[in-house]
Amino acid sequence: MKKEARAPKITYRGWAGHFCCARMCQFRLNTLIEYKKKKIVVSTVGLLMLDDRTKKYDTIGCERYFETMAFEAKKEVIEDVIFWDADVSKQVNFDSPWCWSKVTDEMNAQNGHEKVVEEICDKLISRTLQSNEL
Repeated sequence: MKKEARAPKITYRGWAGHFCCARMCQFRLNTLIEYKKKKIVVSTVGLLMLDDRTKKYDTIGCERYFETMAFEAKKEVIEDVIFWDADVSKQVNFDSPWCWSKVTDEMNAQNGHEKVVEEICDKLISRTLQSNEL
């Protein structure tokens, strides 16, 4: 009898996993997925505000206000605390939508992030996950 695969462990975290201006983004999601020896970070950022005085959002890429990306995770140590963060040189491929072009797309970005997490979990279990070294 074949042994059932255990479910991936999912940890939601409060910082951005990618994007050089993420600290100025009002919207940040970061999810760590752990399955067997693999660790993947799914990161969604958006609502970039470059100037607090204007209260205007800027795009974070070509005509998009939100984007989701996924990466293999690497071990980080800060002040003796160990955690797993995105290795942005090892991007993980997924098929779900990854960007949203309206400032009002916050719920779409949230739901899209969840779909990417689900897709990556499915790909980890089925051993079909692919990544690219950048």
